[in-house]
Amino acid sequence: MKKVLVALVLILTLGLFGCGSQKATEKVLKVGATPVPHAEILRQVQPILEKEGIKLEIIEFTDYVKPNIALAEKELDANYFQHVPYLEQFNKDRGLNLTWTVKVHFEPMGLYSKKVKSINEFKPGAKIGIPNDPTNGGRALALLEKAGLITLKPGLGIKATVKDITSKKVDVVELEAAQLPRSLDDLDGAVINGNYAQEAKLSPKDALIAEDANSEAAETFGNVLAVRKGDENREEIKKLSEALKSEEIKKFINEKYNGAVVPLN
Repeated sequence: MKKVLVALVLILTLGLFGCGSQKATEKVLKVGATPVPHAEILRQVQPILEKEGIKLEIIEFTDYVKPNIALAEKELDANYFQHVPYLEQFNKDRGLNLTWTVKVHFEPMGLYSKKVKSINEFKPGAKIGIPNDPTNGGRALALLEKAGLITLKPGLGIKATVKDITSKKVDVVELEAAQLPRSLDDLDGAVINGNYAQEAKLSPKDALIAEDANSEAAETFGNVLAVRKGDENREEIKKLSEALKSEEIKKFINEKYNGAVVPLN
């Protein structure tokens, strides 16, 4: 009987130490993301990383500023919500040292309206909302120029600001990107980022005009996994980057978003 009790104690002790050891070796990655589609995509990555002994914690943000600040202040290990031009401009404006590892997907920006059904129906002086941050604002202005609603100084492209409008059929109103879908009732139209359009149940198919997923814009504005410079070679970051580019995640994106989000090779 004593031998049996000793054996049981040993088994329990080893089991407890084993569980503790396994938990101690588990690595945790804290990644910031906007809810749609970034956090949704990351949730598909969680079981992939779990097999690698990495616990992926997803922290959701509803704006484009806090995720980069939190990353720079080491509250996060990475974030996933932005494209390279925005990241570069944010680094420049805030004096940060953030970089990126992989381009994961592209979200076509579109011009949406609840008041007209075609671009030609916009009356002179119609109010069109655009994002008030520099890179997305310039991107929106380029789309409005493509639609024939404004003319910009030549050669500026996405670097244009509202001060570079040389002629216009509509009035451009700058608002925080996240507010644009909620402002559609008050505006005649708005150029909305893909993730905020999806949260508002809008699709590029509903847009009066949208960026072409096969255009240069797709490569320029591909959404990336951002990290602090110097962390690119961390093993956990490498694993996360690989998972985001996996065929499994590409398949999920194609099936889930039906063209509103496009995986990049």
